[in-house]
Amino acid sequence: MTTENNSVAVLAGDIINEPMEMMKANKKVILGPGIRVEKETVRASKCGMLKMKPPNTFWVDAYQRRYVPNRGELVIGVVMAKTGDTFRLDIGGSETASLSYMAFEGATKKNRPDVNVGDIVYARLLIAHPDVEPELVCVDSHGKKGKLGVLHDGFMISCSLNLVRKILNPKSNFLSQLAKELPFEIAAGMNGRIWIRGRTIKETIAVGNAILALEYLPNDRIRELCDDIGAYASGFIK
Repeated sequence: MTTENNSVAVLAGDIINEPMEMMKANKKVILGPGIRVEKETVRASKCGMLKMKPPNTFWVDAYQRRYVPNRGELVIGVVMAKTGDTFRLDIGGSETASLSYMAFEGATKKNRPDVNVGDIVYARLLIAHPDVEPELVCVDSHGKKGKLGVLHDGFMISCSLNLVRKILNPKSNFLSQLAKELPFEIAAGMNGRIWIRGRTIKETIAVGNAILALEYLPNDRIRELCDDIGAYASGFIK
């Protein structure tokens, strides 16, 4: 049986039997990225590692840099233009996403958000469909912004989608270990963009380098990496 710790390599077009068996037994199945249903047949739509989160969630973990928007995901976008009451944001997909000025907490016609071309925005995908333009919002289901909105100062880095998933994995202790060495703020977008802000430019760069170095680093060396970054930021390593 496939699990997160016991994954199986699949190629695009391969038939995935486990979710099909559950569907035939009238059990609920959740299919994530990299999997699609064609005439009651479940197939992989990309190459990668087939993973399962009990009891019924399947997806293909693949290395890719091109982002395909998925509804509900948090992304980091760059404001490219303003057309009327809508902002156009680059989120790394095949087309820009729209963000209405009314999609901010407390926004009204008289009280518009202070958003300018070039700003970095942390937002949630409200609409994501192959035939429809992606639409973003900067509030949750209760109309509160939380951590969403314009990200001030800081620095944005681009990485693979796989690295973002690795950092956000609940089983990963990377961020907690790094926070012991350096205080910093972070916003991770599922579109392969990460915004970071440290106390100084040097510490911000150090955090960014640590994140990028994590991609091909085995878990047993995370502690060593965080120690080195902490020593560099403190001036012990030049």
